[in-house]
Amino acid sequence: MALPNLEDYFPDWKEREALAEAMIPIIGRLYRKNVVVYCYGRALHNQSVTDIMKAHRFVRQVAQNELSEFESYPILEAMSQLDIGTSHVDVGKLAVRMMERIAQGESITPSEYTREACAGVIGRHVKPLVRPRHVVLYGFGRIGRLLARLLIEKTGGGDQLVLRAIVLRPGRPGDLTKRAALLRRDSVHGSFRGTIRVDERNQCLIANGNVIRMIYADDRAAVDYSSYGIDDAILIDNTGRWRDEAGLGEHLKAAGISRVMVTAPGKGNIKNIVSGVNSHLVRDSDRILSCGSCTTNAIVPVLKAVNDKWGIVNGHMETVHAYTPDQNLHDNYHASDRRGRSAPLNMVITETGATKAVAKLLPELGGRLTGNAIRVPTPDVSLVILNLRLEHSVDHDEVNAYLRDIALNSSLQRQIDYTSSRERVSSDFIGNRHACSIDGGATIAEGNRIVLYAWYDNEFGYACQVVRVAQKWAGIKYPLVPDDVVPTGFEELRSAAAG
Repeated sequence: MALPNLEDYFPDWKEREALAEAMIPIIGRLYRKNVVVYCYGRALHNQSVTDIMKAHRFVRQVAQNELSEFESYPILEAMSQLDIGTSHVDVGKLAVRMMERIAQGESITPSEYTREACAGVIGRHVKPLVRPRHVVLYGFGRIGRLLARLLIEKTGGGDQLVLRAIVLRPGRPGDLTKRAALLRRDSVHGSFRGTIRVDERNQCLIANGNVIRMIYADDRAAVDYSSYGIDDAILIDNTGRWRDEAGLGEHLKAAGISRVMVTAPGKGNIKNIVSGVNSHLVRDSDRILSCGSCTTNAIVPVLKAVNDKWGIVNGHMETVHAYTPDQNLHDNYHASDRRGRSAPLNMVITETGATKAVAKLLPELGGRLTGNAIRVPTPDVSLVILNLRLEHSVDHDEVNAYLRDIALNSSLQRQIDYTSSRERVSSDFIGNRHACSIDGGATIAEGNRIVLYAWYDNEFGYACQVVRVAQKWAGIKYPLVPDDVVPTGFEELRSAAAG
């Protein structure tokens, strides 16, 4: 086998870099028309040249080589010549499928293939919503600010979810400027992508052109949102103060609010929704929904995938969780056991409600799982360890191959990520948009027992799940291109196509 010429690497990189650079304006124009471009589930809009190249490199998870920009760019260029309507288009998967057909001896050009693959959305100019859906954030803490970032980022053409207001507790003079500063810079998640202007006179922030009213109030029911031009809005309560129908129902008494979401496990008869798992239970008639907890969102997709494939007899989950604002910085009184001890200095054993949530979301697993949690001195990213006994025996490679395929080619693609690297640590998952990321290098399988390690950004990954539920509830649904993808390795396809 001939060795590669080492002098070829840099010229190849520069050519691919130029192609990624040329992709950016095409992706931007499509995004403003509500055509969202992906590369194996990684969104490419608002990304840098390097980010786009890294998204291509990610596809080495399919085979031991990355998808090349030489293969995806012709697809994207062909898309730009077509009258494509509202849709989500995965150029990475399209490129792989085209190579597959060429490898089988078919003669087809990128233009011909793209027109065929996108036939269902060419000329289909149906807006995601009949009119934009207003969103109000109640609270502006860790999750609230990340939700704001995501909603602003996903504004698109301005006819989807639109963040109109943020409700805060009455503050001191200069509060608005301080709130803007917290949104602009984050010690964990970095700088806000865009510009933020403070309008003191009108009590609002203008973020990437979005006018966001900052409303100061103590009484949930007394705010007249309609006086700010807000109507039929989804209010996302991220304070965690109210979790039952009585408490959250107070929001519905306010003019302009028609639906309420809570970023915590709901109590009583409130539906707990994990995007990708039981989103089908969301009804237009629902008035209050819960998005569960970050840990619930992390474990339920994995448990569903494993249970659907092999059946789970029983198991135990241990959450190694980043400390949260609920804990004390220094030793001090706390109503809960152990949480009064200094969070940055201690590992703290505490309880988790995730196992109870599993029984609600996946009734077939009720009573089969136990769980516990350990808070550790890191500010973000957590790890869940699932020790499961299955109905069938499996081996290590079989488990990892299945979970990798789920991460790349299933309806849980946005919930479950996968990594095979043995070098990744918690900080590497900051900003990961999935509910969790399976660490394939740590998987243990012996007989009918497996141990899975799943990382999750308990702030940003969870916020992404919350926005997905809001989009579902608002009725936003994009046609997918392609809508049926058969997993395949493509290094062989590349060779066959070249031959």
